[in-house]
This record gives sequence, C-alpha cells and structure tokens, in this order.
Amino acid sequence: MNSSEFLAVRFEEYRPHLRAVAYRMLGSLSEADDAIQEAWLRLARSDDREIDNLGGWLTTVVGRVCLDILRARKRRGEESLEARLPDPVVGREDASDPEQQALLADSVGLALLVVLESLSPAERLAFVLHDMFGLPFEEIAPIVDRTPATAKKLASRARQRVRGAAPPPDPDPAGQRRVVDAFLSAARGGDFDALLSLLDPDVVLRADGGVLAGGLRVLRGADAVAGQAATFQRMATTATTHPALINGLAGLVNTVDGTPISVMSFTVAGGRIAGIDILADPERLARLDLASTTD
Repeated sequence: MNSSEFLAVRFEEYRPHLRAVAYRMLGSLSEADDAIQEAWLRLARSDDREIDNLGGWLTTVVGRVCLDILRARKRRGEESLEARLPDPVVGREDASDPEQQALLADSVGLALLVVLESLSPAERLAFVLHDMFGLPFEEIAPIVDRTPATAKKLASRARQRVRGAAPPPDPDPAGQRRVVDAFLSAARGGDFDALLSLLDPDVVLRADGGVLAGGLRVLRGADAVAGQAATFQRMATTATTHPALINGLAGLVNTVDGTPISVMSFTVAGGRIAGIDILADPERLARLDLASTTD
C-alpha cells in the first residue's frame, strides 16, 4: 500500500465523524457530503507528514468549509432552514450501520437543527464543535478568526438560544414508540380527544410540503395540532406506515403503492408528543434513501 492509499484509508476512518459534524453544521446531507469531499481534496494537496493529529486537522478543515457555506447562504439571502425542514436522517430501528449511528448520536432531532439555523454562522460553529463534539475553544478560535475567549462567548450565546427551544426527548426508544403507536391508532380513528391526550400543551407541528405546496407550515398548541385529526386520519388510512428512526427519534415513513409520501418525526418528552416534523416534499423525498425502511 503506497502513501496515497494509506492516506485514503485513514480518511475513510474519520468519514462518519466528519459527516456528523458537517450535518449538524449545515442540516443538509448533500452539502455535508460536499464539505467532506472538499476536506479530502485539501488533505490530498497537503503534506500529511506535517499533520500531527489527522482527526483534529480534518475536523478543523470541515468546520472551515461549513462556515464558508453558511456565510455564502447568508450573502445570497438563500432560503434558510427556518423556512424549510432540514434533511432527515432515516433508518431502521434495528440499524447497525456505523455511519448512520454517528449521524444519529445524541438524538439531534430536526427541531434542534431548525433552532441551530437561527444562529449566526460563527455561533453555530462554536456551539456544534464545542458542545456537541468537545473541541476546545483554543482550536475553535482560529476557525472563526476570534480569540478563545470570544469563541467561548459565541458558544454561550448559542447555548442560551438553544436552551429550551427544542425539548429533550425521552431517552427510552420503546416508550417513544408506544406513544407514536398510540398516535397512529388515534389518527386512524380520527379521534380528536385521543389525539389531544397524547399531545403536550405546547406541541409544535412543522409540515414541509415543498415549494409547490407553500413551503413550511407551523402549528403551535395541542388544540391546533389535534385539529388536524381529519388530515392525520387520511394519512393513516390511505398510506402504509413503516416504523423508522428519524434523526434518532421514533418516526414513520408513509408510502402509497410503494412510493414515499411523507416522513414523520416525533419528539416525545414527558410521555407526550412535544413536536411533530413532517417532510412531504416529493422532490426531497425522492433524494432520500428510504428503501431499507420500507422493505
């Protein structure tokens, strides 16, 4: 094995970690893959003999690339993830793929990714790299062209914005699934009262049907969400529902004649549904790898 092949093998060892970092930074699976590819190109052009800590070096490079992408979004006035749902990471509940496990670690739900999108690029980078991946501020500071003390303040501001904005999900997957199954049963019956009993009073529903369907729709409060009983009943009785993990949380992939029509993620907190995120954009659904969940 020559040096180039050895470097490629070592890079692949870090790929799951790098993809997890990039996904949390960008909320986009395709852009995360672009960031990783750019990191590989930069590594291939570098003298790896001068890199003492390859994992740290690659994490720093991916951080810089993601920061550039976030700043470019701002400059272009690009539609933010506050106006659409992030890309969901979808897998089987019994999945053991290490790359997917890395992406799903710590149950970074779609709701949290939406909150992260409201941060400035520098705040998001400082928060993700420090709070989620434990990078010291001394290593974060050069990426954002700040002092370590300022980088720490960026993460602190981000933490204050994030705290309480997305409720932490119950840690028991089986408990989450029981609540989702109860929701599905109530939906099939169009039972408003049963739905209401399952919902947290401050539940938030986000439904993204894509540009042609008017983009992201947000409903807040148990009465408003339970008021969608007829819509839930239509979904539950006309589609085939497949249990799945969506960003580490209990969810559903819904199909009609084998074609995915929606992906639903449920945030179950305190035994009640605190958040429902629905991606029903046909164009984006077609780009997701959902085959393993619908077999």
